[in-house]
Amino acid sequence: MSKKLNNNPKLKKRQRNRSHIGQFLLLLCMGVFLCIGLRFSYIAVFKNVQGVNLSQLARNLYTQSSVIPAKRGTIYDANGQPLAEDTSTYTLYAVLDKHQIDTANNNKPMYVTDKKKFAKTISSIIPISYKNAYKALTPKNNTFQVEFGSAGSNISLITKQKLEAHKLNGMGFIQQPSRIYPNGEFASHIIGYASSETNKIGNTSLIGQMGIEKIYNNLLTGKDGFSQEQLSNSGVEIPDKNNKNKKVKNGDDVYTTLDYRLQSLLETEMNSVYKQAHPSTMNAVLANAKTGNILAATQRPTFNATTKQGLDKIWRNTLVQDSYEPGSTMKVFTMASSIDSGNYNGNATYASGKYFIDGKLVPDWNTNGWGVINFDKGFALSSNVAMAHLEQNMGPKTWRKYMDRFKFFQSSKTGFPGEETGGLQFQYPIEQANTAFGQGIQVNALQMIRGLTSIANDGKMLQPRFISKIVNPKNKKTIKSFAPEVVGNPIKADTSKKVIKHMEDVVYKPYGIGADYKIPGYKIAAKTGTAQVSDGKAGYASGDDSYLYSVAGIAPADNPKYILYLTMKQPKLPAGKTASQLMSQIFNPVMRLALEENVNSNEENNIEIPDLHNVSTDAAKAKLNKTGVKYILIGNGDKILDQSVDSNEKINKNRLVILQTNGDKKMANLKGWSRYDVATYCRMAGISVDLDGDGYAYQQSILPNSSIYDMSKLSVKFK
Repeated sequence: MSKKLNNNPKLKKRQRNRSHIGQFLLLLCMGVFLCIGLRFSYIAVFKNVQGVNLSQLARNLYTQSSVIPAKRGTIYDANGQPLAEDTSTYTLYAVLDKHQIDTANNNKPMYVTDKKKFAKTISSIIPISYKNAYKALTPKNNTFQVEFGSAGSNISLITKQKLEAHKLNGMGFIQQPSRIYPNGEFASHIIGYASSETNKIGNTSLIGQMGIEKIYNNLLTGKDGFSQEQLSNSGVEIPDKNNKNKKVKNGDDVYTTLDYRLQSLLETEMNSVYKQAHPSTMNAVLANAKTGNILAATQRPTFNATTKQGLDKIWRNTLVQDSYEPGSTMKVFTMASSIDSGNYNGNATYASGKYFIDGKLVPDWNTNGWGVINFDKGFALSSNVAMAHLEQNMGPKTWRKYMDRFKFFQSSKTGFPGEETGGLQFQYPIEQANTAFGQGIQVNALQMIRGLTSIANDGKMLQPRFISKIVNPKNKKTIKSFAPEVVGNPIKADTSKKVIKHMEDVVYKPYGIGADYKIPGYKIAAKTGTAQVSDGKAGYASGDDSYLYSVAGIAPADNPKYILYLTMKQPKLPAGKTASQLMSQIFNPVMRLALEENVNSNEENNIEIPDLHNVSTDAAKAKLNKTGVKYILIGNGDKILDQSVDSNEKINKNRLVILQTNGDKKMANLKGWSRYDVATYCRMAGISVDLDGDGYAYQQSILPNSSIYDMSKLSVKFK
């Protein structure tokens, strides 16, 4: 039987087939394993799969990379007082999702568990009502978390810490880079502002949007750093020489030419007059006559660069982006051109009141005139007829040549965008004469300052400068400094001295119209101006409020150091006050402070003020007692929060140092204080103030030792 089976052809065939299949499967398995082996060998050698580097992929899985943001450079005043610096702000949010439990911390709820308590707490700290806070915490739909609108945005670190101290469940904060401008309304259109912007890869940084923040954005921004760390499976860092690290380069610091004290007082005085007269615009610029440095500059309307309050009212920098007819302050340059070209005879006489050129009338502001007078007196009286005669004597070509030499209609080259360089109507004889007294010619404020430097600086015209130097914040080395730059010599030195004498007549002659600008103890040279405002068509606006008033002052007249130029457009003059009186409320205290600083800076016995921030009140008093300077405290606290004089600054022993403590505040006795000290005291105390008069305080609306609070209002009279 077995023999038959073995000889069975079908059985033999099946056995052969099984053998072949087995051999095939064996070969197939060997081939597969060979391919796998070759593939692993390839990967082991070349470490690449479908264009992906496996070594780099594995490295990335265990690599922690992070961007180190660069700190934006700080903007300082000339003496190192911060005007713009980096900070962080926070956005408050509340988690409502009840699934958020901290399992690692005894299952502590990470959501709001008591909405009424949460709403009551935050409404006592941030500017939101309990009703609105509770409404935000009780949305109609299921929401993971909620925010609290503008009230919960841009929260400071101090406010954040106050909120955190209550340890409310579900409270959280989102941090974002921010820029702080610690002085509020302070040369805001000059300093500008920076705001957060997020790029395509999600990194947030501060970008300058206006003013110096924008002009020097690249220098201020710096360059972000980059850090890599290799981690083990358990998250422990592994040293690796292949890590790619890039050091952060913080932005450079920019030092302006602004003087903190002068700028602070200028802002206070501008606010005071602005509230009284409500002009459409105001400009003020104080310059160093020997260097061209702008020591203080501001405009109205203005804005708070930190809160952006007021920015919607006026975006443009009116110092350069507004051109206007200057009126009688242009007579300074007409007089200078006439003298310098050899066409001036001050003793020569003319008939004042009216003058006809080609049948067209040139009127004096006093249309009845002052009879037949000489040209010296005509300038002091601000006679338009006198200036028209001077232009006629020079001839239009000479007068036009001098306008070019003073660089009118040319950029101020201060770097601010959108500058209006002005222009003039100069085709007909009447138009040519009109420009001599500031009509039919348009300029901007910085062009006027530039021209005035030649009057105050022996004929040498200086470039107006807002920046003194750029400094590396790491090593404090100066990268670039900006020296005074002479940009022209429009008149001779002898001419400038003669023009200043004529400007003194405006202030001191009994018939001069600038007596409001006298400052006891100092000789002032000034020229006032009144110009009609264009109606935007082909003529001039009508009515009592249709003028631009201005004053250009130089002091001390015998050795000029300062130039102060003010404009006030379309004010609504309060009863009993002239435009000149209002502008003197700005001019006199600011110029007085500048002149006092100039005198005191030359004293060898000036005292250096120590850094008293966060020092105990007793220790601070002991230090100041040792120096012998006068000081006063705001509040009865045990720690110093702020000081009115920068640390390491040298001051005259008679200057008042104001220290702010962390305690309850009582009103000081302000009798005998200067306007600057009163303004500084009120700013530090957080109260608003109205200043009336010039000189020194003799009356105050809040009695000494009375309690004062934030938002208290004070009125002080000076004489």
